[in-house]
Amino acid sequence: MTYLRATGLRATAIALGLALMAGAPAIAQAPAAGPPPDAVSDPSLKGPEVIKFMGVKPGDKVADIVPGRFTRALSMAVGPKGKVYAVEVAEVVKAHPTALTGMQALAAQVADHNVEVTSPPVNAMALPSGLDVVFIRQNYHDLYDKFMGPADVPAFNKAVYAALKPGGVFVILDHVAVAGSDLGATETLHRIDPARVKADLAAAGFKFDGESKVLANPDDAHDKMVFNPAIRGKTDQFLYKFRKPK
Repeated sequence: MTYLRATGLRATAIALGLALMAGAPAIAQAPAAGPPPDAVSDPSLKGPEVIKFMGVKPGDKVADIVPGRFTRALSMAVGPKGKVYAVEVAEVVKAHPTALTGMQALAAQVADHNVEVTSPPVNAMALPSGLDVVFIRQNYHDLYDKFMGPADVPAFNKAVYAALKPGGVFVILDHVAVAGSDLGATETLHRIDPARVKADLAAAGFKFDGESKVLANPDDAHDKMVFNPAIRGKTDQFLYKFRKPK
């Protein structure tokens, strides 16, 4: 599951949170290098470019579904008058309990205190209404995996649609599978055919509103599992934006 790539961020967030609760002496024992690499500090994640593509601006309300590497960047982008809903779905928490505690620790430390952590079941997300942006990074394919149940994907997309304000956007970043493979690689390679994603979102009422090639890699043959050392961190990724009509 691609979600595991955020483990380092969450583990450090937990350590820092525990240090804060223990007082100043414990802080000295926390990792001195600051937060682990994320979209703020790791240029390979193309944080500024991705945030710009999303169109996130100060004051926005954003849902980060299966949060991790972009949560801090989103918090900074929306600012003190905005809100980031870090939706750590219950299925993830069941398999990895520290995902929730780590994200809670991170939320307690962001400068603007504008991150709210929730943990609903994937099929009952109960997202707040009036969202400007919903973002899911490298986990849309997991909705079709046993790990997520699998989820009721049409219902999931309709829930996102309902939560967005008119004109709001759903942004999906995921690993590219071989064209025409549909859902054949979601469980085995942790990839998904971009055409399937477009079809899913069209069925939910969204209008395709553009793509970014900022994380594309034409040298990726799309035939390796994303955790394979030969391709890990260098997969060909699509970044799509779907808009709810006004």
